[in-house]
Amino acid sequence: MDDELFPRERAQIAPGAVHLPGWLDPAHQRELLAACRDWARPPAGLRTVRTPGGGTMTARQVCLGWHWYPYAYARTVGDGDGDGAPVKPFPAWLGELGRRAVADTLGPAEARDAAYDIALINFYDGDAHMGMHRDADERSGAPVVSLSLGDTCVFRFGNTLTRTRPYTDVELRSGDLFVFGGPSRPAYHGVPRVLPGTAPTGLGLSGRLNITLRVSGFPDAT
Repeated sequence: MDDELFPRERAQIAPGAVHLPGWLDPAHQRELLAACRDWARPPAGLRTVRTPGGGTMTARQVCLGWHWYPYAYARTVGDGDGDGAPVKPFPAWLGELGRRAVADTLGPAEARDAAYDIALINFYDGDAHMGMHRDADERSGAPVVSLSLGDTCVFRFGNTLTRTRPYTDVELRSGDLFVFGGPSRPAYHGVPRVLPGTAPTGLGLSGRLNITLRVSGFPDAT
C-alpha cells in the first residue's frame, strides 16, 4: 500500500491512545520478525491458549519475561499445550524499543520510568480473532505498547466500562505502532478480523504477528 494518494497520519484515538502508522521501517520489521521466529521455537515456544471454560483462543501465543495464562502470570509455561519450561527471558533491547515507542507517542515523561518486562506475542492466521478484553493482570499502569507485523487487521479500541459501544475501529498494518496509557490504559480492545494476503511482499510472513509490551509491576520483577 505504498502507492496511496495520501500518507496515513498519526492519530489520537482516545486520551492516551495513539496510533502511529509505519513506525517500524521494513528493515526493522524483518529484524523483529526474525526474533519472533526464534522465540516461537520450543521450549516455551508458540502455544495454543486454553480458557478456563474449556475453549481455545484462535490466536496462538508465546511470552517473554512472564508467561501469561487466563488470567494471571507465571514463570513457567504450564497451561494449555505448554511444555512446562521456564518462560523465555525478556531482552533489554525490547524494553528500550518499548520506551522509545512511548516517547514517540505519549512523550518522554511517560517513557522515563517504564521498565518493560513482559512481551505477549500473538500469531493470527486468516481466521483468527481476539475478543474484547482489558489488559488487567498487571500491577502497573504503564502504557501498553502494541506492534504489528504482517497482515493488516481491524483493531477495535473501546471504552473503559463495557465491551460494547462506543468503540473505534483502526486499521493496523505491518510496521504500525499503537500505544495506550493514562485514562485509556484500562480500555477494552480486540481484533475482530484479520485481512489475509495484505502483508508486505518483502516481509516473508503469511498471517499477522502482534507484539504487545507491558510492565508487570510485580515485586520480584527484575
